[in-house]
Amino acid sequence: MNLPELSYNEAGLVPCIVQDAETGEVLMMAWMSAESLALTLERGETVFWSRSRQELWHKGATSGNTQKIVDLRYDCDADCLLALVHPAGPACHTGARTCFYRSLLEE
Repeated sequence: MNLPELSYNEAGLVPCIVQDAETGEVLMMAWMSAESLALTLERGETVFWSRSRQELWHKGATSGNTQKIVDLRYDCDADCLLALVHPAGPACHTGARTCFYRSLLEE
């Protein structure tokens, strides 16, 4: 598989927006390194780079809330990814379906 030349930031990371492939709901945003991107493509499930733990993070490895990849797209500048997934549970560590459950306008 020929991967595009992605534009990683100074830390070697690229943002990845995760969206439910069925509903279109934005579930979360996380960072990917070249290694986590390669593992995501190999496993067919999302793998990210945890900036807080400084390690690879297979989403759902401990919770069971994995995200099966349906499609993995990149934007016109090749500096952001969009993962379309079938989630096996909530995306947020709080237990919420999406990490974007709060509104600045409603608070």
